[in-house]
Amino acid sequence: MRLTVEGAATRLEGPLLFLRRTLDVGLQDAVEVRGGDGRPRLGRIAAIDEDFMTIEVLESTAGMALESTVVRFRGEPLAFDIGPGILGRIFNGVGRVIDGGPQIAAHRRMPIDGLPMNPVARASPHDFIETGITTLDLMNSLVRGQKLPLFSGGGLPHDRLAVEIAGHARLRPRPPDRFAAPGPQGSESSPGAAGEATGGDDFVIVFAGIGVPHDSAEYFRRSLEQRGALERTALFLNLASDSSTQRLLTPRFALSAAEYLAFELGKHVLVILTDMTNYCEALREVSSSKGEIPSRKGFPGYLYSDLATLFERAGCLRGRQGTLTQLSILTMPADDIGHPIPDLTGYITEGQIVLSRDLDRRGIYPPVNVLPSLSRLMKDGTGAKYTHPDHPALASQLYAAYARAAQVRVLASVVGIEGLADADRRYLAFGTAFEQTLASQSEARTLEQSMAIGWTLLSDLPKNELTRLSDAQIAAHIETRP
Repeated sequence: MRLTVEGAATRLEGPLLFLRRTLDVGLQDAVEVRGGDGRPRLGRIAAIDEDFMTIEVLESTAGMALESTVVRFRGEPLAFDIGPGILGRIFNGVGRVIDGGPQIAAHRRMPIDGLPMNPVARASPHDFIETGITTLDLMNSLVRGQKLPLFSGGGLPHDRLAVEIAGHARLRPRPPDRFAAPGPQGSESSPGAAGEATGGDDFVIVFAGIGVPHDSAEYFRRSLEQRGALERTALFLNLASDSSTQRLLTPRFALSAAEYLAFELGKHVLVILTDMTNYCEALREVSSSKGEIPSRKGFPGYLYSDLATLFERAGCLRGRQGTLTQLSILTMPADDIGHPIPDLTGYITEGQIVLSRDLDRRGIYPPVNVLPSLSRLMKDGTGAKYTHPDHPALASQLYAAYARAAQVRVLASVVGIEGLADADRRYLAFGTAFEQTLASQSEARTLEQSMAIGWTLLSDLPKNELTRLSDAQIAAHIETRP
């Protein structure tokens, strides 16, 4: 159904066009808006009542006049025409090619609001994704099919971290000699067989920059290209100068591309979304323009459910080879982890990685604070079956020791270093070495390299303090060190 309406426009406020309702249409249906300049603009129906409808215009409304505005209704929701040639290409926030190359040869028309996913068809996320970042791989492991956000702050190097993860992330083959026997027939299928090499062409990136400045967009493009990662990446760039309504669709177009790659082509996809705070601010702006009643700090009351429609598109499906993993980056306003955006995000996702301004000021990169950070699915993707049998115990012992070091620092600020017991002084030295040697890194590390650093740090602590390690682990990794 394609219908055209003229002369029904009553009001234009920023990116929102208000029309008298003269025909039956559906919420979220796609439209094409033409102003007096004759240029077509993509839009969608955002609200409907008995007499009026509101259209979100996804491009600049400059040059539009109400009396000459023509709206064409497509009779279907917004969709993304997509094909296998999407990798290595650069798109704007609404899926249009902006790299100067030819248009994508469309093989499938994907709805941008996601594929209908039966919850019963979901499989448990598993398998370790190596990012090259020690504080993630060793302490807060990312698991294939997981949704794990990164909480940052204004001025912190989250853009650099996002690019490095995109350039180095890979799926490690499982240790072939440590697999459990296969389950009974009819048990949950597991993408990736024993010893399978799951990296290479089967692992791809979908990277979306949301509301980013021109220099950041160019940094993403140039860095991915220099690292050789652009050829396995679909890059979506929504600029800060673009319409706020377009910003609401950028993650949806990116996730539609990821769903196609994962569930149609059978690839393992890591989606990096940055910055989700810009998305939420755009949602607040558009909600206010529509006259909706605000909730906490002016955000709409449906912020939680709206974010869930994005984050819940990650996962694994039974019977499908591909998987979709999300790493969403957001900047906490005023570094407030209790702000509605990080607060609601933490309820939806499976943990969080928190960047520290204090560590950044001390020159530690990446400035990941492991104490408030958490990966709830780490246990499902590490250990003897997926990484190394001693990996979980090592991570637990390092976390406990660093937490003790943080407590000793507080005590030292009161009584001074001279007033500390010998064990506390060793913990104080451990905390400094942990940050400068393990947390700080100038290049990507393998998991084995990260574990080796962790064992070396623990060897400087009293053996009777290593309560998270077994005697066999201490004998194998601690006592054998010079």
